[in-house]
Amino acid sequence: MKIGIVTTWFERGAAYVSRQFMDILKSTDEVFIYARGGEAYAQGNPTWDLPNVHWGIRKPKTMYLYPGGTYIDRKDFESWIKKNKIELILFNEQQWFTPVVWAKQMGVKVVSYVDYYTEETIPLFDIFDGVICNTQRHAFAFRNHKSVQYIKWGTNIQLYKPSDVKNDKIVFFHSAGMSPIRKGTDLLIEAFYQAANKKEAKLLLHTQVSLEKQLPHLNCMIKELQEEGLMEVVEGTISAPGLYHKADVYVYPSRLDGIGLTLMEAISAGLVCITSDNAPMNEFIEKDFGLVTPIDYYYSRKDGYYWPMCVCNVSHLSTQISDIIANKYELDTMKRKAREYAESELDFEKNFKQLHNVLSSVKFDNDYEKTAQAILHKDKEGMKKYLFVIETLVTIKKMFG
Repeated sequence: MKIGIVTTWFERGAAYVSRQFMDILKSTDEVFIYARGGEAYAQGNPTWDLPNVHWGIRKPKTMYLYPGGTYIDRKDFESWIKKNKIELILFNEQQWFTPVVWAKQMGVKVVSYVDYYTEETIPLFDIFDGVICNTQRHAFAFRNHKSVQYIKWGTNIQLYKPSDVKNDKIVFFHSAGMSPIRKGTDLLIEAFYQAANKKEAKLLLHTQVSLEKQLPHLNCMIKELQEEGLMEVVEGTISAPGLYHKADVYVYPSRLDGIGLTLMEAISAGLVCITSDNAPMNEFIEKDFGLVTPIDYYYSRKDGYYWPMCVCNVSHLSTQISDIIANKYELDTMKRKAREYAESELDFEKNFKQLHNVLSSVKFDNDYEKTAQAILHKDKEGMKKYLFVIETLVTIKKMFG
């Protein structure tokens, strides 16, 4: 089968997901990548600029008018479908649904890899002929879809594997990526700062954005920890397998996640894990190798995402960090248990070996016109609101200079 994957395509979690799909499917199918908008493009990068990758037309000034920055140029998109004779398209994190309608109108089967949705958009997923959910929480949200498939997520356990590094101090690691607040980086810094015996440990943070700009209220705390040699911040993009090999414990007090890819990578790398006691993060944690931190409270995200944000108890997290330091003799056993769990439960190739059969069984649903019209109407109304805002701003500027 000729399968297209529509996705962001550079050093980013979502792109690694798509790449894993590609690697699984290429033994049974022809796979073509449509690299749409996102924070960046990786043209010229030999890791990402592959023969089967089509770099979609990029319009930086307008693309973020569309949900999630998932802009797609219609002429370019339809040309890609025709040129490669695409039979089925797997959309990864596609928040602007109009291109899905275009594909359906061309007779192409469409499948969604679920990540982002709201109460308003869940009915619009009826446009998809199939939905793939990688967590139990997603599967529950889409339990009424005509064709939903739960496939437990995993990772490349050959790439992410334990190292032989022996640290003088226990190293706690955290990946802030491009979203320090969402990933609870601030909560971790505060918790580590409060830890009673933190001088017997070190906190290693990896971020793709400036923590100074993202967490200005913690600048003094960060500076103090760094000056005492208790904290190291690595800023920039680091290719897989990342920095897990330098650590003993992975701490991920995430406020919200579609899945939490780094958690699975850390488990596979044989790290003890601490994460928020909230789905989907706690779906992947066993007490043999991990701890979950109680949630203090929940709150809604401004964009209306279906699931609420959560904030874990910083004091409890700090105690968990202190307890691990105090009981460091247990670490080796827990790290071994983490790797054993990964080999048993998180082997992506094993978990997703059914992907070809799942996609092959998808049937084209001809009864999509009502949903298509709802999607196009929503898009039209959204653009009207945007233009109204722009016209208002222009008028105000003319009035007041």
